[in-house]
Amino acid sequence: MDFNRISGLRSHPAWRLLQADSAPLIISFLHRAFIATNQRSVGAEELATKLDDYLHHLRETTGENRYPKKGRDYLNNWSAGEQGYLRKYYPPASMGDEPLFDLTPATEKVIEWIASFEQNQFVGTESRLLTIFRLLREIADETETDPTLRIQQLEQEKTAIERQIAQLREGHVTPHDGTRIKEKFLQAEDTARQLLSDFRQVEENFRALDRGVRERITTSSSGKGQMLDTIFSEQDAITESDQGRSFKAFWSWLMSPVSQDELQETLQKVLRLPEINSLNSDKDPLLDGIRFRLLEAGEKVNSTCALLVEQLRRYLDDQAWLENRRIMEIVRDIEQNAITIRQTPPPDKLFTTLSPLKPEVELPMGRGLFRPALRPVIDEVPEEGQGDVDTSALYNQHYVDEQTLKSQIRFALQTRSQITLAELLELYPVKKGLSEVVAYLHIAAESDRAVINAEHNQAVQWLDNTGNTKAAWMPSVIFTR
Repeated sequence: MDFNRISGLRSHPAWRLLQADSAPLIISFLHRAFIATNQRSVGAEELATKLDDYLHHLRETTGENRYPKKGRDYLNNWSAGEQGYLRKYYPPASMGDEPLFDLTPATEKVIEWIASFEQNQFVGTESRLLTIFRLLREIADETETDPTLRIQQLEQEKTAIERQIAQLREGHVTPHDGTRIKEKFLQAEDTARQLLSDFRQVEENFRALDRGVRERITTSSSGKGQMLDTIFSEQDAITESDQGRSFKAFWSWLMSPVSQDELQETLQKVLRLPEINSLNSDKDPLLDGIRFRLLEAGEKVNSTCALLVEQLRRYLDDQAWLENRRIMEIVRDIEQNAITIRQTPPPDKLFTTLSPLKPEVELPMGRGLFRPALRPVIDEVPEEGQGDVDTSALYNQHYVDEQTLKSQIRFALQTRSQITLAELLELYPVKKGLSEVVAYLHIAAESDRAVINAEHNQAVQWLDNTGNTKAAWMPSVIFTR
């Protein structure tokens, strides 16, 4: 840090927020509306109503003349370009036309910094030291290239694990330290809170890429091929960067049903410990719903990336329209010239030529379809007889209504953000056999709000008409809200 850098930071939104006269109002309300409730985005009407209620409470305690404006006016001021405390944006057309508000990364950093002033129950030093040592040891182990040393390290770990197994078989169970358990839990909670905060910065980075692409498309006069090459190169650079690879690995792990089940089981086991229950219960149980909060935060980042792809698609459509328009203008000029000289054609018959070397185009759709004979000739007339097959199956066909299945999926997602196919079949048992299960898979394949993980299989079961249990192995399917 030097003098010039710190002087330049005075124009940063975080610095301006700390210098604002109404900083206590802004920080306290935004913490209550976004951080305490872990809201990623809030509608304008809902947020304005909350702010009006909060201002009414403040006027009763601090004076009637303080904060005289309405909540909507304050929100518009905080989201203005020169302030940048909030981000005001409009969702896609399918989600309504009401504007939404979200925290900016700078505002969230200020709130975290102010929150760090609060005195914790105790400062955990041992767990932090052990975490540092564990990370350094993992780095050293992963970068070790000598097979002999690597084998020695693994043998040492194997010996230590075998010693622990022998002690447990003999009945020697080492009691755990309650203070260490609390310390590690609080550290895990702080790490989870920082992770949720980092998602806003990741989303902001992808939005910056989107803004840069839009500006370049608007101001550039280069060709379509050169423009797309530059844009895709930048997008690949973001995807293949350390941040992009880390987010891709995080999302792949989080979308795995095995990882989600393991995380949920571990959380439930830890939250039932008496040492954890003895902590301050007034705090928001962040880790209790961390899975759904991470899914919501990651989904916002993915939606931002989808907007970038949509912008590229619109750019291609606009360029194709402009090229078609130019072609029509050239054809129109030729027609106008032909009309002008129709009364005085050129005296020379050979006034223009066309290149004889032209490609021969044969379109597959230009070929005629096969037409059978109108009066087929039958050499032999078959005799009537009795077949040996059971034709009852021809009269027992059933129809699977996909609209009914979609309604069941929407009803199941009203109380949760996602559901696997196996869980859905427990709520709504299969009535029409394997065809109904295949219909669920067809709905997931065509929906943008479903994930099919071909690397993990799951077993689904149902009862047939005779009461026998049927089962099938199929890719893991997750429906999301």
